[in-house]
Amino acid sequence: MGQTHQDAAANLSATQQFLTFSLSGEMFGVGILTVKEIIEYGEVTEIPMVPAFICGVINLRGAVVPVIDLAARFGNTPTIPSRRTCIIILEIRHEDSTQTLGVLVDSVSAVLDIPTSEIEPPPAFGARIRADFIVGMGKVDGHFVILLDIERVLSVDEIATLASLGESDTSEAVSASLN
Repeated sequence: MGQTHQDAAANLSATQQFLTFSLSGEMFGVGILTVKEIIEYGEVTEIPMVPAFICGVINLRGAVVPVIDLAARFGNTPTIPSRRTCIIILEIRHEDSTQTLGVLVDSVSAVLDIPTSEIEPPPAFGARIRADFIVGMGKVDGHFVILLDIERVLSVDEIATLASLGESDTSEAVSASLN
């Protein structure tokens, strides 16, 4: 089976820095070690016949990178891009490979050091997103930051789907249209 929340929480002791961002009015964080870069929202090329939470792809220095709308992934209204909308480029490890992809967020806030002692286990209920997507709840200045298990949010099946985009004829056509 997969990693338990307890195992995931134990891993947080090694990684206490989180990139925080706003999404649908809530504050989220991802481990800084998965973040490759943050880019301004630009033109995203739509791909037909993919799940609704996949916005499309971008051309990142010649590489075709899938972009996920996290709000839509969590079952909320899709993100309406604004002046502060960003794409966080992440490197997700799966078995022996690494997948680069982007996640669309309302705005990026800051990189925070959150002591392990200030990270609570995820709630069993009450969160607006699936509990298995949450590693923990970080307490920062009296507020909670929802710490995401980004590998679960972008599960093995979805990563496989994204990886197949890179191998298909569709991806080659999209890549050609991006250049």
